[in-house]
Amino acid sequence: MNQVTNMPSKNLLFPFLIFQFLFINLHPPSSFSSPSAAAAAAAAFAPAPQSSLLFREYIGAEFNGVKFSDVPINPHVNFHFILSFAIDYTPDGNSSTNGLFNVFWDSQNLSSSQVNLIKQNHRNVKVALSLGGDTVNGQFAYFNPICIDSWVSNAVSSLTKIIKEYNLDGIDIDYEHFSADYDTFAECIGRLLKTLKCNNVISFASIAPYDYYDVQSHYIALWEKYGELIDYVNFQFYAYPSNTTISQFLNYFEIQSANYEGGKVLVSFSSDISSGGGLSPEKGFFTACECLRKEGKLHGIFVWSADDSVKYCFRYEEFYQNILAGYF
Repeated sequence: MNQVTNMPSKNLLFPFLIFQFLFINLHPPSSFSSPSAAAAAAAAFAPAPQSSLLFREYIGAEFNGVKFSDVPINPHVNFHFILSFAIDYTPDGNSSTNGLFNVFWDSQNLSSSQVNLIKQNHRNVKVALSLGGDTVNGQFAYFNPICIDSWVSNAVSSLTKIIKEYNLDGIDIDYEHFSADYDTFAECIGRLLKTLKCNNVISFASIAPYDYYDVQSHYIALWEKYGELIDYVNFQFYAYPSNTTISQFLNYFEIQSANYEGGKVLVSFSSDISSGGGLSPEKGFFTACECLRKEGKLHGIFVWSADDSVKYCFRYEEFYQNILAGYF
């Protein structure tokens, strides 16, 4: 990562964070005239990082025309786009296919050529695809293997083809509905990740659980057996109630860090203000991040999703990338 020799002193860091906090809380989304308004004011004060944390964003699930190039990218953070979704269902979304994956993200606006272009223009960007998601064709998208061996074989083959076609770097597991028990899920996904990594098809993998018993039982089983293959835990903290307080959020973080012991649990929020839950940026997400940072527990931030953020001119993406860039 690039470094700047004339780095501001640490005495400037605290005033900078206060400035950022006041800036985002005193300016509603409608007050920004362009996607760069918040970042322009903050970036002038941001110290160059000696190392960087991770910022991740899901993109493409809502087919609203959002593009990689719409999203502001700070050169001093590691940035992952996560294409949403690849699903092992028929292209019409009506039937599961036992591991034969198809593209269900907005491939017209998020094409392979666009992947190549965003990576060429931003050397700190990597792009992954996410498997599963909540729904397909208006119905729940189920993890529904016929048998472990055939599902793994089909998944490795079909996903290797997609990953190479789109020049992708990693994979995210976001199944939320299950027709198989947790041991079958753990074995299928674990063997998939192991094969893709051993074949050098992917360089990183993440999982995206949330706090619901059936979901957690599947992902914890996967973690306990194949946790060494999982680089990040994209825990969906926005699935908690919308009245979550800062102290509750920090407690949830500790609980999930214990559930996925030794893992890099990323904090998260939803930019869909109308329906997003958890601890929102307006209600203290910044403060919670600062508490975790001081304790050395802030591994990174992810957002659901660019499709929702576009209507707010990516206000949150700009702010929290600048915060991450200014931590070190």
